Amino acid sequence: MPYFKRTWDEPRGDVHNDWGTSVWYFETAADLWPTRQMEVYANGTVLQYDTAHLNDEYGGLSEAALEAEDFAPFAITQTEFESAWNSHAPINR
Repeated sequence: MPYFKRTWDEPRGDVHNDWGTSVWYFETAADLWPTRQMEVYANGTVLQYDTAHLNDEYGGLSEAALEAEDFAPFAITQTEFESAWNSHAPINR
C-alpha cells in the first residue's frame, strides 16, 4: 500500500476556516484510492476517515484516486503513516 503526506497551505474555506492550514496523510490501495485518511490542522484539530467511517459533518474519505504524478513527491513509509495515525486523537471518532 502506498502512503503519502501532503501539506495544504490554505484553510478549509468553510465554517471551520479558523482551523487553519493542514497536513493530510493518506494510505491508499495499489490503484491509489484512499483507504485511510487523516487531516491534521494548524490549531490541533484532527480528523480521521477510513472504510468503517466514510464521512461525517466535517468531511469524508476522498472519493477519487490520488494522481500518481502529483503525489509521488509526497510518499512516506508505512511506519511514518502508522505513527502519525496512532499518535493523534481525532475529534470525529
